Amino acid sequence: MDTLLFATTNLNKAKEVEKALKLANFPLKVITNRDLENVPEVIETGTTFLQNATLKAHKLAQFSQLPTLADDSGLMVDKLNGAPGVYSARYSGEDHNDARNNAKLLAELGGVPEQQRTAVFHTTMVLSWPDRYDCDLVSQGEILGRILTMPKGEGNFGYDPLFYVAEKGKTFAEMTVEEKNTISHRGIALRKLLAELPMWWKKMSK
Repeated sequence: MDTLLFATTNLNKAKEVEKALKLANFPLKVITNRDLENVPEVIETGTTFLQNATLKAHKLAQFSQLPTLADDSGLMVDKLNGAPGVYSARYSGEDHNDARNNAKLLAELGGVPEQQRTAVFHTTMVLSWPDRYDCDLVSQGEILGRILTMPKGEGNFGYDPLFYVAEKGKTFAEMTVEEKNTISHRGIALRKLLAELPMWWKKMSK
């Protein structure tokens, strides 16, 4: 079976991709940064999700000499002119974590009425083949939501307890993993990628 490197240390994300590949009848062995030694650090210096995902995909494809999938995701709040955006993971500064990021977001939106707390969760995925960096496969996914005034739900991570999806009547954190994956920005991007993957892989393998 061919191997795909997913440029992450998040094993749950890797399992999600591996499961999706099987369901798409294109099974690949998915490994992560954890399966490799001396993995180089990738500093996300890009100002867009595409730039950051591309940086990770290219550097780790070069390092591993394996087809490499990377993603970059973030929350874009309309009232904050798209912030935190590409800085979502480190929004609260050097000592960032989920709780501090959420607290800063709530503080920034203090006093903003419910109807003006609209936001978008975005994911960009880039799949790179070693030494064929002009042939990247790129996909994107987005979902609209609203930022609540207090967290709801115990599941998932990041801004999920604050991100309310009206069509479901609940936050990401109140959804099961399966329910979230059917509508999430990452799930949408992954399904778009899988639709083009078999033909792309065949072309790159020649």
